[in-house]
Parts: sequence; structure tokens; C-alpha cells
Amino acid sequence: MKKGTKRKAKQQQEAKQDAAEDNTTKPQPRAKRARSSKPQSEPEYFEDKRNLEDLWKETFPVGTEWDQLDTVYQFKWDFSNLENAFEEGGVLYEKKVYLFGCTEPQLVMFKGESKVVCVPAVVAVVSPFPPSDKIGINSVQREAEEIIPMKQMKMDWVPYIPLEDRDSQVDRLKSQIFILSCNQRRSALKHLKLDRLKKYEYCLPYFYQPFKEDEVEQSTEVPIIFPAEPKPVFCEFDWELDELEEFTDKLVEEEELTEDQKDAFKEFVKEKVREAKKANREAREARKKAIEEMSEETKAAFESMRFYKFYPVQSPDAPDVSNVKSPFINRYYGKAHEVL
Repeated sequence: MKKGTKRKAKQQQEAKQDAAEDNTTKPQPRAKRARSSKPQSEPEYFEDKRNLEDLWKETFPVGTEWDQLDTVYQFKWDFSNLENAFEEGGVLYEKKVYLFGCTEPQLVMFKGESKVVCVPAVVAVVSPFPPSDKIGINSVQREAEEIIPMKQMKMDWVPYIPLEDRDSQVDRLKSQIFILSCNQRRSALKHLKLDRLKKYEYCLPYFYQPFKEDEVEQSTEVPIIFPAEPKPVFCEFDWELDELEEFTDKLVEEEELTEDQKDAFKEFVKEKVREAKKANREAREARKKAIEEMSEETKAAFESMRFYKFYPVQSPDAPDVSNVKSPFINRYYGKAHEVL
């Protein structure tokens, strides 16, 4: 055998031995684990939002103290009755409606506990035109009522856009629902003077009703705040039922007045009575003139104006207010046609 052939055979044998050694030292591949199939999670379902679901929240709760505003929304109040009123057969169906909110502190039961809660309510005014552009500000602390334009309090009627229309161009929509909105920024409240801040707590929309004599026009009572020392005298004098001399003597007897303050007090009351009678007379004359100059269309609109007050319906997520509903009576509005 030739030397080259022997060398080649030897190299092949060594290569076989090396391969055998590699097979013994090389770690064997791990067996693949069988993948465990993950249990499929249940699909999540989200309840579709109702078209008018946030309508009650969008209406500004007039007259609510700013520091109480957040407590109004601590419960999931259900105003589906307000939403249903806009459906076919409802009292607000296909009508032009203006809405504003209000709140009423009420003692109610919730989950076995009795507590005072700011209960929200919504007042709906059916009217072909904005029922008011003014705000009335009144409280027992104020000597006289103040009637001012809504815009002074940064309030105005604005269109409400239902959820299904919010992707549309607003200027193309012909809204039939308007809400009272307030664009006073809460972050700026700390910079307001106390008197202006308090005005928000005592304001209500002022609805002028020319066909109904105002309670002020009918009243014969005059609120009296007499600047006496050491403290002012607060009382009401009725010029038809009270006799001034007897009324004054009683205040002296009760030590509300001193003897030497009597004459000044009587002159003060007489002046207040003259002012009240003049104001009543001017109000009657202004109302009469307004009716005479009013178009028949406007008269019909005033006469057809309707008011509805909505409370939240009973639900497991909020207190039951069915026993605390109050009739909608106010000198501005009169009495609501229905409380729902």
C-alpha cells in the first residue's frame, strides 16, 4: 500500500473518533415543552351611553354654594325621567326647551344612614324664545332685591348637543334644547370679592310674566332695617294691617328701640312705605304698557309657557328622594305645571 493511501485512511479514522467524542460531550437538546393553552378571558361589555345621559350634569345648578358643588355629583343620580320626557309621548317631545339646575339640601336615607344631601333638580321651561336674560339676587340679608343681566354673572343660555350629534358641525345643528351655562372659572373664585361670591348663592333666573301680577305689586309689607345703636332693628311693617304708633311702642317695650329713637324710626318707616307704594305703582304701569305694546305672537308665547320640575328617579346608587319632592313655587316662575 502506498504511503499516501495509508495517511488518508488514518486521517479518516481519526475524524470518525473525534466525531464520536463530540457526540458524547455535546449536551443533548432539551425536549420542547408542550405549550399550555391560555384560558380565554370573557369579553368585556361596555354599556352604551344614552343620548341625553349627561344633560342634567350640563345644566348649571343656580344658587348652589361653590364649596358644595362637588357634593352634588358624589352620587350616580338617575335622570332617565328627564331623558324620557324628550321621547315621543313625553311632555317635552319636539318642543323648544330651556333648562336650568338647582339643588335642595334634604335629610334622606342612604344605605341605612340618615344624612343631609344636596339633591339636584332640573327645571325645564317650554318656550319658543329664551324665557329670561336676567338673574334675580335676593336673600334675607339683602335690603332689596337686585335684578341684573345674566351675563354680569357669566351666565347664558347655550345649545345642548346630544351625544350622537357631537361629531357633527355645531353650527349646522338646529338645537331644540338650551341649557343655562356659567363660565365662571372656579380657579378664579379666590380672587373674587366676598359680596360677588355670595351673589352666586342667592341667584335664580328671573322670569318676567306680564300676565301675572307680581307678588311685590300685591304685597303691603315693607322690610325695615333701621340703623339703630347698639344694633340695627330688623322687622316688617304692613301698611294695611299695622298701626305705626302701636307698632313702634311694641318695639320700645321689647327693648328693640329706645324711647328717644321712636320719632326717627317712624319717619324712617313712612319713607320706606312711600318708596314701596311708588315701586308697586310703577311696576303695574310698566306691566300694563308692556302688554299693550306686545304682539299677538308674543302674547301667545307667554301664555303657552310651561314649567316642569324633574327630580332624580330611585336607583340603587343614590338616595331615594321620592319623599322630599317639593312643589315648584317661586315668585319668578309661579307654580310648575308638573313635578316629576
